[in-house]
Amino acid sequence: MVCALVELFAPIHLPPTSDSTALAVSSPNCAIFAVVMKANTLPNIRALDPDQLREWVASVGEKPFRAKQLYEWIWKKNVASFDAMTNLSKTFRQKLEAEFALGKVGIDSEQRSSDGTIKFAFRLWDGNLVEGVLIPTDNRITACVSSQSGCSLSCKFCATGYLKLQRNLFSYEIYDQVDIIREAAQREFNRPLTNIVYMGMGEPLLNYKNVLHSIEMVSSEDGMGMSPRRITVSTAGIAKLIRKLGDDKVRFEFALSLHAANDTKRNEIMPINESNSLEALADALRYFYEQTGTRVTYEYIIFKDFNDSLEDAEELFQFCQVIPCKVNIIEYNPIDEAGFQNTSGNRMYRFKEYLEGKGVIVNVRRSRGRDVDGACGQLALKKR
Repeated sequence: MVCALVELFAPIHLPPTSDSTALAVSSPNCAIFAVVMKANTLPNIRALDPDQLREWVASVGEKPFRAKQLYEWIWKKNVASFDAMTNLSKTFRQKLEAEFALGKVGIDSEQRSSDGTIKFAFRLWDGNLVEGVLIPTDNRITACVSSQSGCSLSCKFCATGYLKLQRNLFSYEIYDQVDIIREAAQREFNRPLTNIVYMGMGEPLLNYKNVLHSIEMVSSEDGMGMSPRRITVSTAGIAKLIRKLGDDKVRFEFALSLHAANDTKRNEIMPINESNSLEALADALRYFYEQTGTRVTYEYIIFKDFNDSLEDAEELFQFCQVIPCKVNIIEYNPIDEAGFQNTSGNRMYRFKEYLEGKGVIVNVRRSRGRDVDGACGQLALKKR
């Protein structure tokens, strides 16, 4: 009966400050119930910046250096409870417990692919789920993380696009995904995490502030200390926010999910193109490149009899003249909701050779984790 009630109350939006320490419970439904029962209105301490932490530490009569220790526990060590902060006095930890929550992300379930890929369903403080993927290859281990619960863009080939947008993720919820996958990489493969891609559920640029703060913490020495050049943010294409990336002079890698290089076809599969045409995107990309000097990657899922002809390749070549770039041709991963098919190997390589013959840098990205619906475009919470 308890777990039946859980399903009824799962969609309730608890305060973003809820205590989610119970998320380590293995049963997803009963884990939500535990969170609901323990929900409170305490602010999440990870939402405070260093100055705010210092102010609070001073206000409770603690010495200033405690703020630095606390910040390190929150981010670099990313502990799950205040009790784990062992170099802080018990009295101080009790003050923290009374004033704040940590709101950690938990693992709801894992699915393992025959190719070694691991897909995680992460449960958030309010019961929402997002998915992330650990992708091992011979020369790298990549974490693919989500920035939103659901998505609002409705791309026709993407499983997430058929879900409703629930909400943006907080920066610390994105950070937790990376940290969990990083620990899994070390545990499962005895290798460090080498790359992070913001290519999971949601549109990263529509959660701009939280995405950039999560990258700041992942790349900070106070956090994980990863190079920004090991981090890639992928967007479906929002011109004004691409320009804002330029204004902010970001240092991470940048990818545009293009998938068609003429407006008619792109409108058909990506409704966002109707308000962000290729011309608008080209102008934004020029500005971005002028401000950052970063070469963009165009992601191009290749569909049978839709965008796989040599005429399509020529249109893509023309768009590649906008700024220095490279192209990742991506195998299509079928989803139940869409009728697209992957093109043949012969047509894919003809397409690739056409672009390479004109001097474009092209890589073909093979699917990983397809058998657990963990490949590109397949994240849809089927196990929910």
